[in-house]
Amino acid sequence: MSTSIQKRGTIVALLLAGAFIAILNQTLMITAIPPIMNEMGITANSAQWLTTIFMLVNGIMIPVTAFLIDRFTTRQLFITAMTVFTIGTLVAAIAPTFGFLLAGRVIQSAGAGVMLPLMQTVFLMIFPVNKRGSIMGLVGLVISFAPAIGPSLSGWVTEHYSWRVLFYIILPIAIIDIIIAYFVMKNVTEVSKPKLDVPSVILSSFGFGGLLYGFTSAGNNGWGAPVTIIVLIVGVISLIWFILRQFKLAHPMLEFRVFKYSIFPLTVTLGMIAFMGLIAVETLIPLYMQEARDFAAVQSGLVILPGAIITGIMSPITGRIFDKIGARWLSIIGFFLMTIGSFLYTILDDKTSITYLTVVFAIRMLGISMVMMPAATAGLNQLPKKLIAHGAAMDNTLRNVSASVGTAIIVTVMTTSESIAKEGGAAYPAITGANTAFLVLSIITLAGLILSLFIKNSKPINPEEYDKE
Repeated sequence: MSTSIQKRGTIVALLLAGAFIAILNQTLMITAIPPIMNEMGITANSAQWLTTIFMLVNGIMIPVTAFLIDRFTTRQLFITAMTVFTIGTLVAAIAPTFGFLLAGRVIQSAGAGVMLPLMQTVFLMIFPVNKRGSIMGLVGLVISFAPAIGPSLSGWVTEHYSWRVLFYIILPIAIIDIIIAYFVMKNVTEVSKPKLDVPSVILSSFGFGGLLYGFTSAGNNGWGAPVTIIVLIVGVISLIWFILRQFKLAHPMLEFRVFKYSIFPLTVTLGMIAFMGLIAVETLIPLYMQEARDFAAVQSGLVILPGAIITGIMSPITGRIFDKIGARWLSIIGFFLMTIGSFLYTILDDKTSITYLTVVFAIRMLGISMVMMPAATAGLNQLPKKLIAHGAAMDNTLRNVSASVGTAIIVTVMTTSESIAKEGGAAYPAITGANTAFLVLSIITLAGLILSLFIKNSKPINPEEYDKE
């Protein structure tokens, strides 16, 4: 579908702005939780739902996005998703009670969950195969940079102003995005008007939602907690049922046949490992700094910030490199840097400097910027046009699940080894716990490095053959 360069530029800007503020909200509440607890008189467990619920609803909405992209025009879907997100932001900003604030986060997330797969699908539709790496590099900027600056922005704002200012910062940006989209957003996806299969939506929600909440619960309450076990069992059964149902439907809600295409399963796995590593380290470093070393929340945010900036700068650059050489060497070098960075975090002690933590985090983020979007683009490039929306939704869904699973496992390893170290009379059990958790993460990242050796720079499907598929 031919789209003029000027129109493409406007569409790219609108989608990037919308997706950036949507994804920023995933981590925006992390350092704002203490002042919210004080103002609303709630416990830490209740306040944690502000982050958990956002991720949960996101995880439920993303698999539905492939159906929505087939059912509605780009313009309808973008304006509706951004409007829903904006209403949620306003509700959260003026929330008189915790219940209202939580409702605002749910509404926000319902809109935000649509944005990332929609953005990826539209970009892959309007750009030729040889330019996709560059444009997907901008997607990588959003995915890595937005969640990484969330805690830093949140920490700075809550130290100087009310936590409500966080929502008031985002609100005008969202409104401006909607107004501009109303006048300039064009339809670039093909609408096939598939029928909604309600059982699939229910099974998908219980399946992906159950897994996301189950693993989050495991990180917070332990693997043996009844709620964790019950929710994980419901999630697994629902997900298996959902997958089997998709193969029987003429027009599945989420097309699992994308895994038949060349390197797609491998690139999705690499993206999952990279994103799991990103979220796990962003969880572990603040825990180590604040609990084991008594650093302030703002300081742990500042350690993460330079790495986030590096990712922001590098993602578009690695995108251009991808267009020239493909994903193989980028992924190998990226996972090598991530593995080195992970191992350097296994030797933390009570004197480790902020400079060391910052530099090592930056090395890991440089590696992540070389893996995340190049791997995703290599996989999506193998799909015919009609399956791109399903591939993007699948990629994003599994990345979210991997972040939950990874964080739960890593936090469990940390708390278990900390308890063992405490019983053994170790001087700094919390540091022992962090080092052990980073060792497990190093092994997982090393597995990613080995898998990246199997990427072949296979030629993309010929765009002229899309419609013959």
